[in-house]
Amino acid sequence: MENKGLLFIPDISGFTRFVNQTEIEHSRLIIQELLEIIINANQVGLEISEIEGDAILFYKFGVSPDLASLYHQVEKMFCDFHRSLIMYDYRRFCQCKACMSAIDLSLKVITHYGEFTGYNVKNFNKLIGKDIIVAHQLLKNDIDQHEYWLVTNSLFNDKDVHGLTDWMKWDSSIKHTDQGEVSFHYTQLSELKNGIVPEPIALNEIPDKVKMLSFTRVYDTDIITLFHATGDFNYRSRWQDGVKAVEEVNHFLPRVGMRCRCIHEDGQSTIYATSYSYKPDRIEFSETDENRTSSTYYLLEKIENNKTRLTIDYYLRRNLLKEALFKVTQKNKTEQMFQKSLDNLEKLIPEINLPVFDSP
Repeated sequence: MENKGLLFIPDISGFTRFVNQTEIEHSRLIIQELLEIIINANQVGLEISEIEGDAILFYKFGVSPDLASLYHQVEKMFCDFHRSLIMYDYRRFCQCKACMSAIDLSLKVITHYGEFTGYNVKNFNKLIGKDIIVAHQLLKNDIDQHEYWLVTNSLFNDKDVHGLTDWMKWDSSIKHTDQGEVSFHYTQLSELKNGIVPEPIALNEIPDKVKMLSFTRVYDTDIITLFHATGDFNYRSRWQDGVKAVEEVNHFLPRVGMRCRCIHEDGQSTIYATSYSYKPDRIEFSETDENRTSSTYYLLEKIENNKTRLTIDYYLRRNLLKEALFKVTQKNKTEQMFQKSLDNLEKLIPEINLPVFDSP
């Protein structure tokens, strides 16, 4: 069995402070999503030994990829990581500390070549060896910045790094480890963020629609609590009449452009896409079915600190025949559904206890 290979550790910087100072549940979901993005960015055949909270221990036995290949791997992980954070910060629904401070997270990468081997414990594959210890100890170093690529001398080559990119500047240092002194070089990756272009939002709005129903009610609660009650899909089945469950299709946390599957009590399911805009005293979001036949618009307006007006407008795609059929066959039933939902919402709001956070 081979006992030499590459150790590659992407580590999310700011994770400990992020978890200690923010809401645990949302920070967990954000980190979970970021770790999946890093894993999906693997393009040089790295194997995963384990996920260590805020870091992933990748490895590859045998000859290491050259520095150019390693750089392109680091570049992809770093850019995919930050592109996701930028997109989430722009599109996020939630205004809690975890979601607002996610944009401040960053990524550093440790690469080291050395001796180690693997062993199995039931279904788990673990790595062991002196260089496993070295690689982990390199995570604690004297580098001031927290978004860098660290390369030990076992991989570093002056000739190879010069042609990687014009902006890259290398510094060197030494880490005192249990195995002795380990020399390494490192370069900051911050420059990569300047070239990140967020993906455009693909909204699912109905271009030509007509309002069929409108409902307004004032609730004795603050605008953020009401926003979480109405916009967080974890609560949807508890207040929206006829909804059994809502499954998020493409993200862990709600955001603009996300898709979710609404499971109705009659067994039917509908996929919705969302849009959203936020101001401290006015929040708007909408949900449009995948076929763009109907949309529900939510408007939350702050009246006082603990008094918020909710307006729900229901739209159909403009079509004279379908509008007439709706008025004859579905209008009364839909009105009753919304009125009962608003009553259910009144009962749900007192049960929602959000962590205290500062307004943006």
